Amino acid sequence: MDHPRTATASIAVDRVTALRHRARAQQLDRAPGTVTDVTDSAVLDAGVQDTGTDGALWALANRGASVVASDRPATLALAWTLRGAPHAYRRADLRDVERALRPWSDADAARRIFDAARPLRAAGIAPTQALAAVARAMREIVVRPTVKGEVSAALTAAMPDAYLRACRPCGATHMYEQTFRLAALHAGLELEAATSPPVLRRIPRWPSTQVGRTEPAAPGAPLDVVRSALHLLGPTTPAAVAGYLDAPVREVTSRWPSDVTDVTVDGVPAQVLDEDVDALRAAAHPSDRPPVRLLGTYDLFVQARDRELLVPDAAARRSLWPVLGRPGAVLRDGEIVGTWRPRTRSGVLALDVTPWTRWDATLRAQVDAQHARLAEFRGLRTP
Repeated sequence: MDHPRTATASIAVDRVTALRHRARAQQLDRAPGTVTDVTDSAVLDAGVQDTGTDGALWALANRGASVVASDRPATLALAWTLRGAPHAYRRADLRDVERALRPWSDADAARRIFDAARPLRAAGIAPTQALAAVARAMREIVVRPTVKGEVSAALTAAMPDAYLRACRPCGATHMYEQTFRLAALHAGLELEAATSPPVLRRIPRWPSTQVGRTEPAAPGAPLDVVRSALHLLGPTTPAAVAGYLDAPVREVTSRWPSDVTDVTVDGVPAQVLDEDVDALRAAAHPSDRPPVRLLGTYDLFVQARDRELLVPDAAARRSLWPVLGRPGAVLRDGEIVGTWRPRTRSGVLALDVTPWTRWDATLRAQVDAQHARLAEFRGLRTP
């Protein structure tokens, strides 16, 4: 098992360099529309959250993929995974994704299923066993594309009381939500794209031997979530990665890669993969034409948990991550320089943009160009 190690030397960088490196690792510097194979996107290693109007496809478009909102490539698949949110993955990777997302321990599983863990443990059911049992039951229920409510009702009838909760908002008894969502991929089930309420269906050719398996993949196995996060969100720390994965810090630390280099970001300790050191050093140099992107509200770049690094100003942080109604982020060469909100009426997409700094004419023109790209992506016009 890999463990953190102490490097003999440390690299010192400032936050601008660290964030520019992060943006480049996520391929936010690739020219729009230049990538014809949507699966050629590094962020798919970690999954791309598909929440909001634009979701995963806009995140991939921001990384150069030639995609539009109305046409989801068949090479992508959706599943409930990290934090119970829908994420896009390469369809060819789904078996490895499932293995990579098995809980590492009962403590990890309990963290993932939140308030469902207590009644399960009181009934003598380990959280990992519960996820496996729900997965097996879901597999039996979903033999054809089935709407979420129908699956939930069938599970409620099939599972013991320890798996169920009385839900005040809907006035009914049903499965705990996170247990329901997180068991789906372990059952070999995916989400049908663009369905509301969600529709679950069997993943084609899913091996029966992989349904409800609980043994975790070894550290460093394909699509290892800790390693992917360290690459895409580095320089970073086990605590920040644990926050992103919603996992216990101790578990993440125990699975931390050994091939890492110590870094200080404005004096704060962090680490990067050894293979990323040269790219981090290169990020000290800005681009000749710094790329500008309109990031969606749940883009991976703003999902990082080191928010003080991303946005040092406390008031700006509150505006980017409010309790309700997140805006998108305007990103320029790794630096968030403002927020944006869409307004759509009669086939026209307008943007309410809030700059955090003084924008020069070049930056405003680049934001206008990204506005036009977003409208085209949605099949709309600009004012």
